[in-house]
Amino acid sequence: MSKDSSLDLSLFPAKRGLVYLTSNDWTLISDKAVRVSFKTGDCIVNTGKRSHGVYILLKGTARVQIPSQSAVPAMGPGEVCGELSYLDELPASANVIAQEPVEAYYLDRPTLQSLFELFPHLASRFYRSLATGLARRLRDVVAPKSDVLAAKEK
Repeated sequence: MSKDSSLDLSLFPAKRGLVYLTSNDWTLISDKAVRVSFKTGDCIVNTGKRSHGVYILLKGTARVQIPSQSAVPAMGPGEVCGELSYLDELPASANVIAQEPVEAYYLDRPTLQSLFELFPHLASRFYRSLATGLARRLRDVVAPKSDVLAAKEK
């Protein structure tokens, strides 16, 4: 793990990640995050283990492996993993495996808490983004996208 404060500007328009963060929020996060790298096949998040923080994918893709699901969602730049374990402080419910080399920011709980104490509006936008992302993922599991689109058209 190495610290690198250079920010990938492609994250700002991310539609599936931390969508409510501002460019100033990203600057704060990138300054405090640890940049980590994973090789193809590395486990980013392990089922049954707490992650103690969140990973924000910068480059590469990863596959989510949910034991009870046959469909495996993919993640890409701008998306967050480890957030469920971060939120409820319980072990992860899925594996996240690097499908290709992955670079990510890692933010642990103490780092995030100190940022949120200093910048309460960052906390609000961060948690709103997590909630929106989790809602989207739940909808993807409960109702496949084709079903949701068909319902919208009616």
